Amino acid sequence: MGERTRPAVYTIPAHRAFSDALAAGILAQHGSDPMALARGTILVPNNRAARSITEAFVRRSEGGLLLPRLVHIGDPELDETLSGALDPIGVEIIPPAIPPMERQMLLARLVQHARARTGQPVDAAEAIRLAQALASTLDQMLIAQIDPRKIAELDIAGELSTHWQKSLQLFEILLNTLPKMLAERGMIDMADRRNRLLAHVTHRWAESPPPGFVIAAGINTTAPAIAALLGQVARMARGQVVLADLDQNMSADEWDAIGPFPPDPVTGRSRRPHETHPQYGLKRLLDLMSVAREEVALWRWGGGHDARAIRSRNISHAMLVPHLTSKWRDLDTVERSLAGVEALEVATPAEEAQAIGIALREVLETPERTAALVTPDRALATRVAAHLRRWGIEADDSAGQPLSRLAPGTLLVGLAEAAAEHFAPVAMLNLLKHPLVMRGDRRLEWLENVRRFDLLLRGPRPPAGLAGIDALIVPREDDRQRVLRSEVASWWPQARALLMPLEAAFTAHSDLASLLAALRTTASALSADAVWAGHHGHAAAELFADMEAAAPLGPQDATPQSIPALLDRMLGQVAVRPPQGGHPRIAILGLIEAQLQQSDLMILAGLNEGTWPAIPAPDPWLAPRIRQELGLPGLEGRIGISAHDFASGLGAPRVLITRARRDASAPAVASRFWLRLKAMAGPQWKEASRYVTLGRALDHAAEQHPAPRPAPCPPLAIRPRKIAVTDVDRLKADPYAFYARKILGLSVLDAVDADPSAAWRGTEVHRILQHWAEQDNRDPARLEQRARDMLARADSHPLMRALWQPRLLAAIHWIASQVVEDEKNDRHIAIVEGRGEATLAGVTLYGAADRIDRLPDGKWAIVDYKTGKPPRAKQVQAGFAMQLGLLGLILEHGGFADQNATGIAGEFEYWSLGKKGDSFGYRESPADPVGKRGKIVTADFTSEALQNFSEAAARWLTGMEPYVAKLHPEIPTYADYDQLMRLEEWYGREKHV
Repeated sequence: MGERTRPAVYTIPAHRAFSDALAAGILAQHGSDPMALARGTILVPNNRAARSITEAFVRRSEGGLLLPRLVHIGDPELDETLSGALDPIGVEIIPPAIPPMERQMLLARLVQHARARTGQPVDAAEAIRLAQALASTLDQMLIAQIDPRKIAELDIAGELSTHWQKSLQLFEILLNTLPKMLAERGMIDMADRRNRLLAHVTHRWAESPPPGFVIAAGINTTAPAIAALLGQVARMARGQVVLADLDQNMSADEWDAIGPFPPDPVTGRSRRPHETHPQYGLKRLLDLMSVAREEVALWRWGGGHDARAIRSRNISHAMLVPHLTSKWRDLDTVERSLAGVEALEVATPAEEAQAIGIALREVLETPERTAALVTPDRALATRVAAHLRRWGIEADDSAGQPLSRLAPGTLLVGLAEAAAEHFAPVAMLNLLKHPLVMRGDRRLEWLENVRRFDLLLRGPRPPAGLAGIDALIVPREDDRQRVLRSEVASWWPQARALLMPLEAAFTAHSDLASLLAALRTTASALSADAVWAGHHGHAAAELFADMEAAAPLGPQDATPQSIPALLDRMLGQVAVRPPQGGHPRIAILGLIEAQLQQSDLMILAGLNEGTWPAIPAPDPWLAPRIRQELGLPGLEGRIGISAHDFASGLGAPRVLITRARRDASAPAVASRFWLRLKAMAGPQWKEASRYVTLGRALDHAAEQHPAPRPAPCPPLAIRPRKIAVTDVDRLKADPYAFYARKILGLSVLDAVDADPSAAWRGTEVHRILQHWAEQDNRDPARLEQRARDMLARADSHPLMRALWQPRLLAAIHWIASQVVEDEKNDRHIAIVEGRGEATLAGVTLYGAADRIDRLPDGKWAIVDYKTGKPPRAKQVQAGFAMQLGLLGLILEHGGFADQNATGIAGEFEYWSLGKKGDSFGYRESPADPVGKRGKIVTADFTSEALQNFSEAAARWLTGMEPYVAKLHPEIPTYADYDQLMRLEEWYGREKHV
């Protein structure tokens, strides 16, 4: 058979670059004969490893080179990739594998049906989530070659909680159903097919080894089928197995302490092994291959620095199992040394990203040196990439991004969200502004129209659906946005036509396939097919095609509300890696991409618990106890894999490990790996604080010049000569805000889809009272009906209706009763929402009076409705909140003469709808006939208002006084322009004027 008596198993330690050492050894053994090299086969763990080894061969070659065949060991089409080494193949009896998407949809439907039978129905999105978890559990069982029927033999149901008992029952139902469905299709699970193919390869090579050499490189999985194949390769005459970073520094006792352990002779149970140890996976692999650690030789090619070899030994000390860490106390200084390894601990992720960017940039100062950032934290990687761009460096980020975060994915999810939310304003605008929508020559015009549409959608939400937007753009009575509505109305039919098919599909309760088809066609129409362009678009197109084809097999009753979450989960499972073309010496890698790779500087970042290592996601189907009884790998095994990745990364020539003391929302706990290294190193722990210093210096200004308190002084010619009574307080208390609003023309926009504000409520109440007085002859019965009609409108939020309706109805009943009482006392309403103006102090003053009543003595009462509390007397005494007095001043100067109101203002009243005592609604006056309680005498109220207005006009309207910001900060004003005036930069730094 041509087999060795001793297995050919080697290891390349972490202080050697795995791919380069492997390529050097293969060339040393077979490079003299180019054809012998070409006839060889290298089995690798993944496609990224194949690429890394290929690049290593290119670096080692001095000319043309025929490379060995590099085969991904997990390839489901292993029979095709190894066909040349398997002739005659003889695997036609192995059924094809069910396509992954088809399998996922089938599982989702099975989950949905099973949960419905148990009285726990789930929607389509949750069914997909549970199906993905179920598929992962099934794959783990298949890979571990555990017969699913073994679950029925377990007698531990009574020891489980009710939740896990129900999950186990569902799991057993699904296990009984899925094989039948696969058999009907003549297919098997992909993991099952891979096992069969690997078993066939193992058997075939045992009988007839391939003519060329076979090397299994960097494979550390403990799957029995792969372990059996590696065992066969190790014993073939021309076979070799090369492991990555098998720790040969550990003593026999330390090695045995990892586990697994034999069963206890009394209980029959085994102690849990230390699955979180970085060497646990390799130890299990050697056990399955029937290879002792002593039989593993050191791969002698590829070099490596002696100092780093000493570091590898010390890293081994740091990773000892917990009960052996007491040995750290007895370590000599040289055995604690981590020469070449530095640590960087900063306050925030932002500081961490900047320091990493500087460290990567520093590497480029030395020709031919390389650097790589390795982190599972994609947000941190994105920040670092942004920092590198400040120096024009585009890092080769081979870890990729989930499709759900890329432009095609966000457009598809945005479409689903807009349709599911019945085209609510926020979702609608997010969709219409998406960078792929109307991409090309038409985009600028499109965005101009969307901007107008955005302005129209400010404020409370319009009625649902496209019909609601149709109603929104219809001109209204007393409409201040008539021009804007007209502009939007000319564009809206174009957008509506594009969205109508999507609304029709989502309102017709269509099946999943129809909903996906509607999303696809609408996305194509909106983007002119740009959504499917480029490598991101190709990935989205491929996934969508698979989803549509398999959707008829998927979950039933897919409600429109479940589609966004379903789509986001499906797109999030696809990682899109950019094509080659980043910086040749700077790379950003995920943990999988970093395997078997090494740079001159390796930055291991994000070393916080929960990030590296990540918190293992619990299995929603099988309780931990069941997994243990079945012999499935524990969830802690993933931590062990992360630990091995970390330990391997520490073997680079220079290493920088980093963490932030807090994440985006809360303090963070240092990774267990970080804490172990720090505890073991003791005084040898070295910190790279220089990068923090450099980062702070990079953004530090030698001299700080905070913004001064703004006080613009525009020329007299552009100062307003016409002012509303409601703007006088703003002019006096915060002249800069008046300047921004009236001279710069900067008005404040309501939020999109905003809750009804106090201003909105006030406007609606004023409109009700105006129409009641003008059209209903002040009939008390009609006033309540008008209020109820307003509250029933679609743009009145249900919560606002529930909370405000009883308060509003009680208050307007009070208003109606007061009006009736006044009529009996010969006080009559003369003007409602009357507008008047008068020229005073060289300026035209204008305003609208909510109401002007004719008093029995021939004088006039100025009434202002308030939904809240009226201004305090102290404010009025200080010369502010003089609107009623200014309106009285306009009346006395004939400003309301065309409305038959001339004479003297004798009363000034606020009619508040607020609560006072036990009832809603009360009157209050800012003046008093005799000036009691600190109020201005009623007869002097208009003259006081004139004096205050004349002083303000002389200073800022007809005079040249600058518009100082926050002149009277003690007066409550709106903070609309605080950011524009850069308030936080100067407020409190200088004495107020």
